[in-house]
Amino acid sequence: MPRLSEVIAALDTLWPPERAEGWDAVGTVCGEPDQEITRVLFAVDPVREIVDEAVKLSANLLVTHHPLYLRGTTTVAADTFKGRVVHTLIKNDIALHVAHTNADRADPGVSDALAGALDLRVVRPLVPDPTDPEGRRGLGRVCELDHPLTVRELAARAAGRLPATAQGIRVAGDPEAVVRTVAVSGGSGDSLFDDVRAAGVDAFLTADLRHHPASEARAHSPLALLDAAHWATEWPWCELAAAQLDEISDRKGWGLRVHVSKTVTDPWTAHAASTETPNAMGAPN
Repeated sequence: MPRLSEVIAALDTLWPPERAEGWDAVGTVCGEPDQEITRVLFAVDPVREIVDEAVKLSANLLVTHHPLYLRGTTTVAADTFKGRVVHTLIKNDIALHVAHTNADRADPGVSDALAGALDLRVVRPLVPDPTDPEGRRGLGRVCELDHPLTVRELAARAAGRLPATAQGIRVAGDPEAVVRTVAVSGGSGDSLFDDVRAAGVDAFLTADLRHHPASEARAHSPLALLDAAHWATEWPWCELAAAQLDEISDRKGWGLRVHVSKTVTDPWTAHAASTETPNAMGAPN
C-alpha cells in the first residue's frame, strides 16, 4: 500500500499547491508522512459530519476542497469545533489534505466538473492562467450548450443535475430568453462579472451572488444570472477528483478504495417561498 507522502505527491501533480491563490491555505493539514493509505474520502467541507463519516468508513485520508483553517488559528483546542475536527482526525489516524484554488485553476478543475454535470461543452477558461501556454487552465469556464435552451429550461437542468439544496437555483433575467453560451464558475463568482461580460455569453451560472453586484451586472447587459448553492456547484469536483485518484491508483497498483461523500454540508436547511409573486407591485406596508 502507498504511504501518505506518495499519495500526496500524486495529488500535488493534479493540483500543484504553488498554483493556489496567495491568500489560500492548501496542502496537508495533518497526517504522518509514512502512514499507509488504504481508503480515501473526498468531500467539499472539512466539518464534523464529514470527519465522522471518514471514521465510520475507516478512511486513512480525507481530501476536501475547502480549507479547515483559511485564516490561520492560535489554537486547536478540542472545545472549538475546528479543534475537535483536528483531534478526531489525529486520534483516528486520518490525514487531511486540502485542494482549493489550485483545484479551481486546474485542468480539469472545479468548473470543468460543474460544466460536465450540466452537459455543457467547455470552450475555454473564463480567466486564463497566464502561466499555461496551452490556455487550458484558469478560473471558470466558457461553455456552449448542446442545443439552445431558455433561461428557465437551463435553470431546471441545473436544479435537476446538481445536488439538491434548500436554495435550489435563483434566476435573474428574462426566464424566456434564449441561451446558447454559458460561463460557469464553481463557488463564489460575483468577482468575475467583468470577465463574464467580456466573454459575451448569454448566461452565468455560479454561487453566492450578492445583491449589489448582481443588480449592477443586470444593469450593464441582458446577461442572465443563475445562482446555485455554493456547496452544490463544487460537489461535482469530488467525483472528478476521486476518478483521477482512482486512475492513478490503478496505474501504480496501489489498490486504493476511493469514496465520495454524499453528505450535504450546505449550511442552509430549509426554504420558504414568498407568498407574493416576484412581479407583484409594491413592498408590504
